Amino acid sequence: MRLLLLSNSTNVGEDYLEYPLTQIKAFLGNKSANCLFIPYAAVTFSFDEYEDKVKKKFNEIGHEVVSIHTLSSPIKAVESAEVIVIGGGNTFHLLKMLQQTNIIEAIKSRVANGIPYIGWSAGANIACPTICTTNDMPIVETSGFKGLNLIPFQINPHYNDVVLPGHAGETRDQRIAEFLAANPLITVVGLREGTMLKYEQNTLALIGDKATKIFNYNKLPYDLGKESSFNFLLEKM
Repeated sequence: MRLLLLSNSTNVGEDYLEYPLTQIKAFLGNKSANCLFIPYAAVTFSFDEYEDKVKKKFNEIGHEVVSIHTLSSPIKAVESAEVIVIGGGNTFHLLKMLQQTNIIEAIKSRVANGIPYIGWSAGANIACPTICTTNDMPIVETSGFKGLNLIPFQINPHYNDVVLPGHAGETRDQRIAEFLAANPLITVVGLREGTMLKYEQNTLALIGDKATKIFNYNKLPYDLGKESSFNFLLEKM
């Protein structure tokens, strides 16, 4: 498999998909590819608008984009895709539409057979065994929470450990601790904004200048930087 899993699409003060564009280009290579974009996480803007935004950036690095919502058969679109790209938005809305279009198994099969997969935010979370470490509200009802299960660990996108002054609610670390109490055998990766995980040639690596945080049940969480090996996260693959 070849995976590029981004915490977020856009850093503060930058254009859309600006910070990861160099990495996306390196990941896909110089040969022009036809990328199938899945915009189903979009809620407050249209799929057409989403396609236009992504197409513009991918065209800059020499790749074509077509959105799955414009094609007559979602399953056939996945089966013929050269690259699968899933954008961010609401993870529950994304999962519900993947279930309704019946393309989850087709995506898993294509990615398992080697076509590149790129996902940011919800698109990274959906690559996990479940979507249970999303930050999103369940604005729609899904048929279960199972994700694509491309990786054996969970990602929490947009991770931060900020404690807001005067705020008595749970921190992100406390929310992840709740998940681990209910799912003690699963590792959670808190993926900070501006960073991504790349998996290819049987190696998992962190890209970006911020460390990621590793969470395990009944253990203190710890930071891990890009100089470290992340292959231990793949032991259950």
